[in-house]
Amino acid sequence: MGRHTGTIEPVQQSIAVRVPYRRPRSRGRVALFTFAFTAAVAFILVNVVDPYSGAVASPYFQVGDRFGGQPAQAVAVAGSYTNTIVHDSFSAEAPPPPKPVVVETASSGWAPPAISPDPGSAQAYAQTAVAARGWGSNEFDCLVALWSRESGWRVNAYNASSGAYGIPQSLPGSKMSSAGSDWETNAGTQIEWGLGYISGRYDSPCGAWAHSEESGWY
Repeated sequence: MGRHTGTIEPVQQSIAVRVPYRRPRSRGRVALFTFAFTAAVAFILVNVVDPYSGAVASPYFQVGDRFGGQPAQAVAVAGSYTNTIVHDSFSAEAPPPPKPVVVETASSGWAPPAISPDPGSAQAYAQTAVAARGWGSNEFDCLVALWSRESGWRVNAYNASSGAYGIPQSLPGSKMSSAGSDWETNAGTQIEWGLGYISGRYDSPCGAWAHSEESGWY
């Protein structure tokens, strides 16, 4: 084998090294991390200074013995106070009772006047009054029979049990005041009222007499 002479130059070889890729941190993440770290440190410092801070909002919070077992100071306020409660009051008035019908009887204090009746004069007046109303003699005869039964034509005829009074036996007698204020003693006033009552209720004296015969009253 022959001998080789010459210059041997070193061989350069490149070696590639793979380094893991790290994504650069954004400013937002750095700020968020800084804020969280600061808040955690502040919370720890607050609890070290005052361990009761932040516990007031808890429904189970109870104040511990922070004063070495000494009772809390009690403040007494002197004086008395009265609360007056006023209730609205309501009152209802009952309606007034109906007025009683006054029956003129001896017990009510009313008594017929002491006068002397004149049945004849009363009948004479009634005969004229019947004719003035256009009624015939037969109506007058019915009237004579009717009021003879009721009062005997006496101006002061008085029924103490019922309170009926006068020639037509008005019940009560004070009804005849519509014909005149002298209804207690004037036969003419009583007759005019009686004929008006008969005309309005029975049309005529004979109609009133027929009712009286049937029922005993008119």
